[in-house]
Amino acid sequence: MSGKSVSPPTGGSDAVIAGTESFGVRGDTSVPSSGIDGVLVDRIADWLMSSALGRTGVDAIFEGCCQRLHAAGVPLVRALTAFRTLHPLFGSVNLVWRLNHGVDRSPILHEQSFSTDEWRRSPMHYLLRHRIPYLRRRLAGPHAIVDFPVLEDLRDGGVTDYLCYQAPFATEAEPGPDAHGILGSWATDRPSGFTDEDLRVFARIQRRYAVTCKVQIQDRITRNVLETYLGSDAGSRVLQGQIRRGDGERIHAVIWYSDMRDSTRLTDRLGPRAFIELLNLYFECTAGAVIAGGGEVLRFVGDAVLAIFPIREGGDDARNAAERALAAAREAEQRLSRTNRRLAETGNVSIEFGLGLHVGDVMYGNIGVPERLEFSVIGPAANEVARIEDLTKELGRRVLLSAAFAQAAGAQCESLGAHRLRGVGVPVEVFAPC
Repeated sequence: MSGKSVSPPTGGSDAVIAGTESFGVRGDTSVPSSGIDGVLVDRIADWLMSSALGRTGVDAIFEGCCQRLHAAGVPLVRALTAFRTLHPLFGSVNLVWRLNHGVDRSPILHEQSFSTDEWRRSPMHYLLRHRIPYLRRRLAGPHAIVDFPVLEDLRDGGVTDYLCYQAPFATEAEPGPDAHGILGSWATDRPSGFTDEDLRVFARIQRRYAVTCKVQIQDRITRNVLETYLGSDAGSRVLQGQIRRGDGERIHAVIWYSDMRDSTRLTDRLGPRAFIELLNLYFECTAGAVIAGGGEVLRFVGDAVLAIFPIREGGDDARNAAERALAAAREAEQRLSRTNRRLAETGNVSIEFGLGLHVGDVMYGNIGVPERLEFSVIGPAANEVARIEDLTKELGRRVLLSAAFAQAAGAQCESLGAHRLRGVGVPVEVFAPC
């Protein structure tokens, strides 16, 4: 590295710290026609506003913006957009565009977002820490300043000029490390770097680009949250307007109900924290298998899992839905076996569960009070599958099937006879998969 200080010099287009609106370019921010196609820049601005009103994803907006800027005469070779997200696995997302290579998307795990040494040594961390809206570095020529490790890599890759920025989403909030918004950068390999014209173009589209990203990021976060807490199908239905109590429909579905064994004893033995860790391992075995098999997890009832495999016109018929559920049951058992082996190696207790599978009609929709709703299934079939799961303890089988499920699946099954189910008037024949 050059060893030069990161202190912010000022003035003109050679500034490494640029002004809030104009990246250090003074005067009128209208776009001259020389070197830059002003008509195309106008169209970029209009396209960004149209995209904010549509359903174009952030990745496509970012790529489209970069391609359009390059076509308008801005000599971009690389650009980056990064933003925080609300997702159970990922804390942030990085998008990198390279000329002739398109966009690479990198979701960053929570434990790695904004916490690595690479991040702390980056120009964007410096920008946030010092509450600077924009930072520019020339990487070639007599005024070059290469004072961050990533800039060395960019310079060695042919980049001659680099500009990064932050655009907080809350206009009243000051820029800072905890602000929500987008971080971005533009880079060129033109020997003379960016011109004042180029910087005026960036300044012109900056707010429009940030607004468009904000709309789409917030939309994706909303969907992430609904899918995480309701499931993909139920979440989509709520977004489409099924939000009032009683909204829903009668559907035919395969119903899954699994329950963890000895949970009360395990809670007393392990304590709350260790038991929660064990409970999540159990959910990964059961609910994880449902999701991987294309089912919808609707509820975690304490240590039980209620899920469905819908039977719909234009989707799965009864045979396909039952086969998916049976395959998910096998997958859950395989996951359980692997998990218990790992637990045994560390001297921990093992996990066990019972599972009932049934087919029937259920009401699929919102129940509860107007202020607090739950999207779930109700009806006799939903009650019966829980009672079938209860029988797994009595009959010593991990998986039990109703007669309706066995018929729908068309698989070879062993009849275990007719049994009375709590709350069901007549004995019900149950089966075990062979």
